[in-house]
Amino acid sequence: MTNATSTEPAANSERPAVGRVHLHNRVLARVSGPGTDKFLQGQFSQNLDDVVAGHSPRAAAATPKGRTYCLTRLVRDGDDILMDLPAVLAEPITTHLRKYLMLFRGTTMTVDTDGGLTGLLGEAAARAIGGPCISELDAPGATLALDSGLLIRVESTAEGLARYELWHPGTDAPQPGDVPTITLADWIASDISAGVATLGPETSESFVPQMLNWQHLDGVHFKKGCYTGQEVIARMHFLGQLKKSLFRLGVDGGSGSPAPGTALLAGDRSVGNLVNAVRFDDGHCELLAVIRHDASGESLVIEGMPEARLSLLPLPYAVPEREKSAQPDT
Repeated sequence: MTNATSTEPAANSERPAVGRVHLHNRVLARVSGPGTDKFLQGQFSQNLDDVVAGHSPRAAAATPKGRTYCLTRLVRDGDDILMDLPAVLAEPITTHLRKYLMLFRGTTMTVDTDGGLTGLLGEAAARAIGGPCISELDAPGATLALDSGLLIRVESTAEGLARYELWHPGTDAPQPGDVPTITLADWIASDISAGVATLGPETSESFVPQMLNWQHLDGVHFKKGCYTGQEVIARMHFLGQLKKSLFRLGVDGGSGSPAPGTALLAGDRSVGNLVNAVRFDDGHCELLAVIRHDASGESLVIEGMPEARLSLLPLPYAVPEREKSAQPDT
């Protein structure tokens, strides 16, 4: 998910309840070979034993200091693992990971230039692809293998709209004629409503995974063995040191869509940074931003957009760390 740019249509303010869109802002990567699981186990926050046919959890990769440079989902495809990457970060992410991959002879990581991902809004859109079998997809990460690819249930929006993705490695996506197309901005808006962040060049290595609420999307396994960045990530979790997290905000007033990485200010103090944004056709915006818990109740301003009015919007999941960090020390 990247911000909608001037070349992309704005999201529909009357949010579509059904639709499909080619997610050209993301690409698929495949890891193959005898060292696949060992390699990924040492780099990602997910336990590879839990990545099985039928279950495809999210995961993060971080620097030794625990700063996230990759947010993804891991999908079992035979003996291989598929993952999705932001198109703008695919090259630096794969280049970085291949430094570790050199230790695993016969194991490769390649970007799929022929296949891709399709976003599906609403059960009707998923049913047009998977038929009645979509009833098996009862929770985020649930996965169904089809002739056309891998159909994955992803997180619903805060408004309760079911969402799915079809991963179709090596092939074009099917084109069900009875499902209307939507814009990429519509899908980005659904990701923001679902509280699912995506990193870009401006925000890579800026946040520990928990600051992006990744633990609440089943993306961090706190009991697995060592992996790069694990010490920082685990310490923040077990010692209750999380002081920032991902918030969803509405923006009215102002012009244009603020860029990722832009600071959020409380007075003259920077208290957070924007992660993702989308503009709607009626002029308002929605954001995901990492904000200090102790500042979330203050009057916040987007740097460079003092006229914009911000309001907190709901997420579809609880973030209990916010309440914990708000309690006074004893």
